[in-house]
Amino acid sequence: MTHAASQTTSGGIVNAPIDRMVSSVMAASPILGLLSSDARERLAACGSMLSLEPGALLCQQGDPGDAIYLLLEGEIEIRIASAKGQDVRFAGFGPPAVVGEMAALDGGSRATDMIASRRTRLWRIPRAPLIEALHSDPAAAVALVAELAGRLRKTNDTLEAARTLDLGGRLAKLLLSMMGGDKALVPFTQTEIARRLSTSRESVNRKLNKWARLGWVTLTASGVRVLDGAALSNLADQTEPP
Repeated sequence: MTHAASQTTSGGIVNAPIDRMVSSVMAASPILGLLSSDARERLAACGSMLSLEPGALLCQQGDPGDAIYLLLEGEIEIRIASAKGQDVRFAGFGPPAVVGEMAALDGGSRATDMIASRRTRLWRIPRAPLIEALHSDPAAAVALVAELAGRLRKTNDTLEAARTLDLGGRLAKLLLSMMGGDKALVPFTQTEIARRLSTSRESVNRKLNKWARLGWVTLTASGVRVLDGAALSNLADQTEPP
């Protein structure tokens, strides 16, 4: 298996702060949180800590699905190379998400690459104790199936957007999805936005500056502030460039 990580704790949780962190994040997980506290404790004790620097590879397409990973800090991106060799970003996950569960369920190989987009810490749980825990708790197994279905739906949405929307539509869709309720500020650099859209920073910069002149957004040192969400919503629903 490929993961450019440092393994800092293994053979059970032996450090009290790590113990509390893993327990807290596991309880908040929409999947593992449905397990009983005793089952979560047993599962956590089977795990080990992995630390990743930004850009480090956790798993590569084709690696064996021998574990799941509980995100404690940071973000993991799911990517795959296109026919032209360009990395296509499907999704990004932060705490308390679990990643790597699809291959771990059937023991097959990884279908995508998983890469840390920032400094990240994860709790690696081997496949065998996970399967045992799911067998003993059908509610958690059902939650896992629902989570997989939701992620598949999001992946389909991403592929459909890439097929039908130009850069403007995809950029508008991203900004609207990252606003977070009533908060109009998207705290990403243009480089980060370009990476998430699998395009160049220059293309993103030209589009954002055009929208700034139209009064749709304003560009700040903290990120992109959306001023006209309705204009971006209209753009995200069409295929023609603005």
